[in-house]
Amino acid sequence: MQSLTMHPIGIVHTPYVDMAPVRPDENIEGEFYLDVDPKYQTALQNLDEFSHIIVLFYFDRTKKVHLTAHPPNFPGKEVGVFASRSPFRPNHIGMDIVKLLRIKENRIYTSHLDILDNTPLLDIKPYVPDIDLKADASNGWIYPVKF
Repeated sequence: MQSLTMHPIGIVHTPYVDMAPVRPDENIEGEFYLDVDPKYQTALQNLDEFSHIIVLFYFDRTKKVHLTAHPPNFPGKEVGVFASRSPFRPNHIGMDIVKLLRIKENRIYTSHLDILDNTPLLDIKPYVPDIDLKADASNGWIYPVKF
């Protein structure tokens, strides 16, 4: 297999220092923002025209890799890691979709993220409902559960 190298484009900032929630906690105090490296500031042009963004990040404090996961809220359930949102993935890449609140220079303020503070930011993409929302998508093993 070919190897590759990625370089962070910035840093994710959240109030979570030691432990991030499984789902974003809408009641937590503090700001959630992405500090994009100033050399990429021009790449943010027109991003503020979108209501939501996809944030790709690197689980830099996750050292383990598990091929299976035990999803929270499903006691006794075991699934393959690729059928989960577990951080213990082979490449430790995470994703979150958040509301874009505002952009000031190279800082993007967002709604709540479920990421540890100072997490490396890999990429940002606009969330486009006509492309990203799949109306016929199934919940897979996650049957209708209220979170």
